[in-house]
Amino acid sequence: MAHLSMNSPLGGLTIFEESGSIVVIEWGRAATPSPSPLLLEAKRQLDAYFDGQAKEFDLPVAPRGTPFQQAVWALISAIPFGATRTYGDLARRLRTAPRPVGGACGRNPIPIVIPCHRVVGSGGWRLGGYSGGQGVATKQALLCLEGQLLV
Repeated sequence: MAHLSMNSPLGGLTIFEESGSIVVIEWGRAATPSPSPLLLEAKRQLDAYFDGQAKEFDLPVAPRGTPFQQAVWALISAIPFGATRTYGDLARRLRTAPRPVGGACGRNPIPIVIPCHRVVGSGGWRLGGYSGGQGVATKQALLCLEGQLLV
């Protein structure tokens, strides 16, 4: 699978492409990069995001997951830059409970681009969990980058 590693303010990231779509972004770096035009564009957009120059991503994505996970990720993708939604908000829209929504967030294979960091705990003041990078500290850093000063 074609991939490209990059540095970010939160540490190394590796972007994976398959069949013309981004399928995974992993925390950490991978050896033997195999860059493609799409991977280079994804890196450019991620760099612009981290530099505060971009608020959206325009990349083809194809995350692999169950139909429920796909539905959660679609809702997450619609959360605008600088905004948050609660696990309960998403659960109500999907007619389910918050815990399965949290599980789908934790299995998001394309973090940052599919912005699961924008999903927070009840009342909007609790961060909730985060499965990427350094956990909740990474989630808080991403929210702060977007102007959310949650503690």
